[in-house]
Amino acid sequence: MPVHEGLALYAAATEAGALGLPMLEVGTYCGRSAILLADAARAAGVSALTVDHHRGSEEQQPGWEYHDPSVVDPEIGLMDTLPTFRRTLRRAGLEEHIVALVGRSPQIAAVWNGPLGLVFVDGGHTDEHANADYEGWAPHVAEGGLLVIHDVFPDPADGGQAPYRIYRRALASGAFTEVADTDSLRVLRRTAPGI
Repeated sequence: MPVHEGLALYAAATEAGALGLPMLEVGTYCGRSAILLADAARAAGVSALTVDHHRGSEEQQPGWEYHDPSVVDPEIGLMDTLPTFRRTLRRAGLEEHIVALVGRSPQIAAVWNGPLGLVFVDGGHTDEHANADYEGWAPHVAEGGLLVIHDVFPDPADGGQAPYRIYRRALASGAFTEVADTDSLRVLRRTAPGI
């Protein structure tokens, strides 16, 4: 995530913190955006949560552009970003301000039952995964809360289309209104029920 998009995410999290509700991120990877949410949550006195299975998204697997062999567990041969994520939080002094939910987003969403002040969707970029993240977590965004979607590229030449499609879906639902955009980061406010 470029710095200016990170600053926009932090601004959204700071605003959402005023609702007094937890904030949740879908797609942790190594924790760069999680520290932004954790810091905003700390300042607001709310909880930050992050959901990830820590095995990497499709584009992070061996043979793909974003693969990083340094996060492959040598014992099992699979990606494991959880240790890197934990080190990131420790270095930032934010371990006490975030709850890591380790598992697949749809499974965790299925048992979650509380309102959220902010949901940041930055998980898998296939239609299957993006839609599952949207369907699982958007219903939990409280009235006035924020739905933030990363990697929204209207032009297919700039990037994958699944995040763009869930962004368009959220707007078309009538439940969300766009309040900010910073390059590929979109911030939507819940203004009505539904998804």
